[in-house]
Amino acid sequence: MDVSIIIVNWNTSNITCDCLESVFEQTKNITFEVILIDNASTDDSVEMIKKRFRQVVLIENKNNRGFAAANNQGMKIATGRYILLLNSDTIVLDGAIQKTVAYADQHPEAGVIGCRALWPDGQRQNTCFRFHSLLLIMLSSLLFWKEIKLFYIPLLHPERYMGLDFNQSHVVDVVAGCFFLVRQEVVQKVGMFDEDFFMYGEEAEWCFRIHMAGWQIHYFSGTEIVHLYGASSLQVEDDTRIHKRKGTLLFLHKTRGYVYAWLANLIMTLGVLLRIPFWFTGDFFKFLIRRQPMNIWGERLNVVRFHLAGLLFPVWK
Repeated sequence: MDVSIIIVNWNTSNITCDCLESVFEQTKNITFEVILIDNASTDDSVEMIKKRFRQVVLIENKNNRGFAAANNQGMKIATGRYILLLNSDTIVLDGAIQKTVAYADQHPEAGVIGCRALWPDGQRQNTCFRFHSLLLIMLSSLLFWKEIKLFYIPLLHPERYMGLDFNQSHVVDVVAGCFFLVRQEVVQKVGMFDEDFFMYGEEAEWCFRIHMAGWQIHYFSGTEIVHLYGASSLQVEDDTRIHKRKGTLLFLHKTRGYVYAWLANLIMTLGVLLRIPFWFTGDFFKFLIRRQPMNIWGERLNVVRFHLAGLLFPVWK
């Protein structure tokens, strides 16, 4: 088997159907299997898959085990030379999977390969990232890009490789998990996702271990997918805010130690507290102009609580 394609689904029946159709329509000239793990969906996802895609190996979880653990379930039974972790909210374009397999065969030094991802309107998404560090967290936490609508300046956004020519392939630190091709050999030698991560951060931690084991992480510009982004996670936006921050701090704790993670949380705490006047001002103008009720705390309160608690004990663990 050339590649085992693993998809995790949670309440995205229609989107997952489109994803599966694109996989079977676009993947030619290689042998592959599709393993789908359903994380206790409450929509008609399971029924749809059983009815329309009988060739898919389906694992039904009784509860939502999260992204990392569910993918690990699929990897444990995968038989391919390569394993492709593919988000359910993606559309495979123009033979992307077999092209990536061919690229991997030509680059044995690459342990993980990602691809170009597009928004539905055709604009490029950012799918390459640097490993988190205190400097990068300072740039993202203490400078108010969104609040003051500042244009992206490549020098000030190194965490996303801003300014890099994405029409060329590159060696990077991390590629996004929406399309994540990994060698079976890597899985056997390095292990799978760390299941301490529920959602967000697991790709970075895994790429870190893979890098430390001697393999490179490649961004391959020769293939494209459409990525809707957040079809599952945005159903629980408040939890997503916390999971993203928790994933960052847990990555730093596991790779740099507790003190490093605590310092990162301190910086993030300062960033959150400094934003309160911006939140208040923005909500006040919305109230005056659009007559929308002021919501200075709302979902933000949980973020503030999370970081303040992190000053006392490692809430990210």
